[in-house]
Amino acid sequence: MSTIDFSHLRLLAVYTTVVETGSFAAAARKLHTSRSRVSEQVAQLEADLGVRLLQRSTRQLTVTHEGQRVYDQARALPSILQDVEAIATPREPSGRVAITLNHDIAHKFILPRLADFQRRYPRIQLDFVLNDERMDLVSEQIDLAIRIGLPRDDSVVARVLYEEAVTLFASPAFVDTHGLPDTLAELEAAPWTLLTQSHHGDVVRLRQGDQTVEIRPTVFTRCNSPLLLQHLVLRGYGIGPMLPGVMRAEIEAGQLIPVMPELSSDPLVVSLVYPSRKQLPERTRAVVDYLMAERLFQQPEGL
Repeated sequence: MSTIDFSHLRLLAVYTTVVETGSFAAAARKLHTSRSRVSEQVAQLEADLGVRLLQRSTRQLTVTHEGQRVYDQARALPSILQDVEAIATPREPSGRVAITLNHDIAHKFILPRLADFQRRYPRIQLDFVLNDERMDLVSEQIDLAIRIGLPRDDSVVARVLYEEAVTLFASPAFVDTHGLPDTLAELEAAPWTLLTQSHHGDVVRLRQGDQTVEIRPTVFTRCNSPLLLQHLVLRGYGIGPMLPGVMRAEIEAGQLIPVMPELSSDPLVVSLVYPSRKQLPERTRAVVDYLMAERLFQQPEGL
């Protein structure tokens, strides 16, 4: 049975450093450790191998025949271990990070900050996977996701980026044509635009104070894309439920008018999701920290 396994790689690397520097003290200085610790590690390697690698005297170390043969095989280990360590803990985060998110969030909130992110992390490259449906992060090899809601899967980590209730909006052109509803009956009779993922069937559930209100539009356009829904509302195709923070610019520009603002949904969460907090690559952690610090749904300065 072999007396050596992968746990001995570092011991072999220490041993080769001793041979190359000529003494325990010199090796300790190079390895940023103590002379006694280096001596203990070499002694441990000799004990595990069952051979003497170095002849020790008060003046010098001499490499034995077996020690020379071991050194010849292991001499590349220090540089290999340094290279591996550099990959695992780079001085500057680098590599590719795949992130999936909705089209509207990508265009409105990520794109305006992309130049700043690239200035801070020039060696990180992003793969944007735009999809309005949820994707399996592991099977699709996705590092991060920005999603509406919190995942039910305990195997992933979710951090809250933003939280807000949905309210109703219409365009000025819609109001000019159809008027502004004042009652639930008028609201139900008006044309709507609905998001397939949020409204199963034809029922819109909102809250009015402490009461739940169910609205059943009779005329509506339905789609599975939040970005398309926003454009449908802006072009006057119907009343639409949307997050005010996502539509802040259009509201401030007068392109959207609140409809019965006393109605709203339960708060919705926009979350940042990734497969695991353990052994998170530095490049992925850098993206996570940047997105959490940026407070995405606030207007960037200078825009």
